[in-house]
Amino acid sequence: MNAKQLFSTFAIAIISAFVGVMTYSLVKQPEVKTVQVPVQVEHAAQYASLPVAPQGGYPDLTFSAEKSVHAVVHVTTKAKSSASNQMMPNHPLFEFFFGPRGFYQEPQQQQPVMGSGSGVILSSDGFIVTNNHVIDKADEIEVTLNDKRTFKAVKVGADPTTDIALLKIDASDLPYLRYGNSDELRIGEWVLAVGNPFNLNSTVTAGIVSAKSRSIQILGQMSIEAFIQTDAAVNPGNSGGALVNTRGELVGINTAIASRTGSFSGYSFAVPVSIVEKVVNDLMEFGEVQRGLIGVNIREMDNELAAELKMDRARGVYVAEVIEGGGAAAAGIRARDVITSINGEAVNTVPQLQERVSRFRPGDNLQVEVIRDGKRKPFTVTLRNIHGSTDVVVTSAKMAALGAGFERLSDSEKQRLRIRNGLKVSSVGSGKFREAGIKEGYIITQANRVPINSEEDLKKVVEVLNEGLFLTGIYPNGQVAYYAINLQD
Repeated sequence: MNAKQLFSTFAIAIISAFVGVMTYSLVKQPEVKTVQVPVQVEHAAQYASLPVAPQGGYPDLTFSAEKSVHAVVHVTTKAKSSASNQMMPNHPLFEFFFGPRGFYQEPQQQQPVMGSGSGVILSSDGFIVTNNHVIDKADEIEVTLNDKRTFKAVKVGADPTTDIALLKIDASDLPYLRYGNSDELRIGEWVLAVGNPFNLNSTVTAGIVSAKSRSIQILGQMSIEAFIQTDAAVNPGNSGGALVNTRGELVGINTAIASRTGSFSGYSFAVPVSIVEKVVNDLMEFGEVQRGLIGVNIREMDNELAAELKMDRARGVYVAEVIEGGGAAAAGIRARDVITSINGEAVNTVPQLQERVSRFRPGDNLQVEVIRDGKRKPFTVTLRNIHGSTDVVVTSAKMAALGAGFERLSDSEKQRLRIRNGLKVSSVGSGKFREAGIKEGYIITQANRVPINSEEDLKKVVEVLNEGLFLTGIYPNGQVAYYAINLQD
């Protein structure tokens, strides 16, 4: 073997040994400590609940903001503190009705109380929508525009059941917001809240739609709550302001916040424009809301109730009771039916059903589908007013001065309270009832010793009175209460 051959053999051996070592290292790795090494990730960071726009940035909200701030106004109110308007014990009729121990409250000294909120211009000639609770107790209402002009406002009408009120100022060529479609809002969609929190004019905050058809039990009995829930920051003073979509359209009226401190804690609630538009149109045309009623007492479905009704899952809204003389009874709907749709739109919660029905007036026909004995059954229900008819309701001046809404008393409530008749106070706004201290839920059994079964019965008594209205009644907890109201003021 010469030197050249020897070198070649040695080189081959070296290469073979190296390959062998590498092969072994690939087959059997030694156990080592794992160390985390920072790695540069190419994905853009995202904030929680704030989705990145397709272009890589946030949605451009400037158009919506610039359009809406000019149509949102600052509403300030002045009111006198509550004072008793109840009849004095020396009134000649007081002891006749109540005896010497009748209810009496000393008049309180009246002090001015200031309030503040927001409103939204709906037309160039000065119609403004706000929350009822913003102006409810106001003796004077003032509106300041974004350009700092100030106007006295008059209340056109209000609806405590939805917390919506309509104002009018004497102005023209005003910027205003157009109605959007709250039905088309999607969870996660961007919205802006525009208002005057803490008297900071023209404040804009952004968030997303967190939920729809939310009820938070803030408006009291017989209320219609189907709020849009957002995480846009809303604080005291925002009430009555605008919730707008990215196109600058009005989709809701900011109304409430969920808070343990009184300030924003992450959740705010707005009345959807589907309700707002109907209420506003009614107030413009009639001065009061024309509420169409199906004529049922309802409750949420749950798994236990679904199993009892032999349904595969909990869906729809349960009919606990059908009101005698109502539209549902006339159509053939029964207790224990489950309402699943209104005019072809599915309803699975009480707020959803209330919101759907609230869009219509007495006399309108609704296509209502129910599940009965496991089968779907369609019905045509003609909505009726609180009096049980399909007529438009126009409240007289004396009845309007009471500042209250009423509803018929169900048979089950009469049985529970052991009374033969009664008319329930469903809402209390500014007026004689509030001044007298009457609360929602109060059941009037007699007015000036006349048995009361309906609002029409109460109206007949009130219309012929010049001085005192004396009420006998009972609260749902069984407490008997008497009230004396001076109708002369």
